[in-house]
Amino acid sequence: MPAAGLADSAVELAPGVHWVGALDPHLRNFDIILKTANGTSYNSYVVRGETGVAVIDTVKEEFADTFFARLESVARYDEISVIVLNHLEPDHSGALPELLKRAPQAKVYLSSRAQMMLKALLKPSGEKPPEYIPVTTDDEVDLGGRRLRFLHTPYLHWPDTQCTYLVEEGMLFSGDVFGCHFCDPRLFNDRVGDFRFSFEYYYAHIMRPFREYVLDAVALIEPLAIQLIAPAHGPILRHQPRDYVHRYRELATPRLFNEARSEKTLVVFYISAYGNTRRMAEALAAGAETIVGVRVSLYDLEGGESGIFTDLIEEADGLAFGSPTINGDAVKPIWDVLSSLTTVNVKGKLGAAFGSYGWSGEAVRLIEDRLRGLKLRVPVDGLRIKLVPDAGELAQCRNLGEQVARHLTGQIEQREISLAALA
Repeated sequence: MPAAGLADSAVELAPGVHWVGALDPHLRNFDIILKTANGTSYNSYVVRGETGVAVIDTVKEEFADTFFARLESVARYDEISVIVLNHLEPDHSGALPELLKRAPQAKVYLSSRAQMMLKALLKPSGEKPPEYIPVTTDDEVDLGGRRLRFLHTPYLHWPDTQCTYLVEEGMLFSGDVFGCHFCDPRLFNDRVGDFRFSFEYYYAHIMRPFREYVLDAVALIEPLAIQLIAPAHGPILRHQPRDYVHRYRELATPRLFNEARSEKTLVVFYISAYGNTRRMAEALAAGAETIVGVRVSLYDLEGGESGIFTDLIEEADGLAFGSPTINGDAVKPIWDVLSSLTTVNVKGKLGAAFGSYGWSGEAVRLIEDRLRGLKLRVPVDGLRIKLVPDAGELAQCRNLGEQVARHLTGQIEQREISLAALA
């Protein structure tokens, strides 16, 4: 559904370069996990050279008619020689099968990781995959007087993602990088409403888990002479585009200063109904602190919301979670924190679980399963104690803390717990 003022017209970014995307102002949830207070845009672009025309990304399938109407206003299908796919997620590739039917002569340029995804995308239609060319950083395609240069930027936020740089115009078609879910028919960042929250929210939920890759991508992009950034979602960044590159570097750089950089950090989260799990947490922390080179922080989840711990979790080397078992499960604040781990990179961090219980004690095993699912290492069996821990059981908690701390400092060889031990 076109927004007022845009009709079915393409929007010129520079002579021979146009936006031919679609607006989705009424979308309120994107991919289930993201809220979109004023919708989003699906940005597609056309670049015309002396000898060929390139289409960079398409739109969500439901908006294909609008996309094709805008595309037809600036190019004939028989002129299209290049289709660039920066990312194959359905919101960017939904109109691709139909575009390939209308422009069968076009060659598809995509990252090497995207090849199998392209075949899977076209499989339901029964169409034979088009001629495609896998590309990587510094590969180029010449449109005649205009060159598209590719940048390999994987995991931002899928393995297949790349950016495309129009050399002569200094335009970066960045895919999801520097994008956001913000719908405004005025399109350009110096004309739309205030989208700062949407920009930061998008980074936090889409890019933050891959911050190492963000920094790699920024290192590729910073040397470029950028005059405009054209992302796959949200405003086109023509005013001070480098500010957004700098902001990505800031967001991806660790925020917390570790006073003793040689130390390993262990964060212990717990919640306790009657004080039993709290006693276990305190004993675990005390045990871990006996190991030189480990700094321990203790947090009662009853005293804070899960979202405030994100930076702390991201910088920690080890995470321990303590929960009582209520109705055969860990309690909600624990699950809230564990759910927040999907927004940060926790792969390879050390994890542990503990808790008191009255009847069945499932919480510890459920927490361990979740930690493993998030790719944390869980080298030490979790500890379950029935009701009130006695002196001997508190000693076991201290020992658990010591063992976790020794693993953090490399004093114990890493090992995996066998599945049989969990039965």
